[in-house]
Amino acid sequence: MKLVIASDHAGFPLKEEVRVYLANAGHEVTDLGAYNTEPSDYPDFAEKVGEALKRGDAPRGILICGSGVGVCVAANKMPGIRAGMCHDTYSAHQGVEHDDMNVIVLGARIIGPALAFECIDAFIGAQFIANEERFVRRFKKVLAIEAKYMCGDGSASQA
Repeated sequence: MKLVIASDHAGFPLKEEVRVYLANAGHEVTDLGAYNTEPSDYPDFAEKVGEALKRGDAPRGILICGSGVGVCVAANKMPGIRAGMCHDTYSAHQGVEHDDMNVIVLGARIIGPALAFECIDAFIGAQFIANEERFVRRFKKVLAIEAKYMCGDGSASQA
């Protein structure tokens, strides 16, 4: 599978392990940074992954920061991005199957490489259950909320 991956400085060491794991498993992985542990800003990497998915560079993405929370919040500000923080395999596959999640988010300070690999495998192996009416109905409601509240021009008001 084609994947895009990015992290901030806190997620860099885990990102490197995940990137190598995925490449060794035969996946095509595009690394969008960070490329070291020098301090960096997680929103920049969330935006890079979101833009890559919107362009069609890959169908799914992986984001990693210290807790996972920052990049998850930032990624979900982008129309069409459905990011979920997953530190267990059930959430990783269920998020795709029920909610059409297209970005898995991991907290590098929360889980280690072995669990990260298992979560990513569950994410990659899952497909949205498009033939079950309740999931499609709920997904359409999510898309309607997105259409209603996201201006899409980058001029969102600040709280």
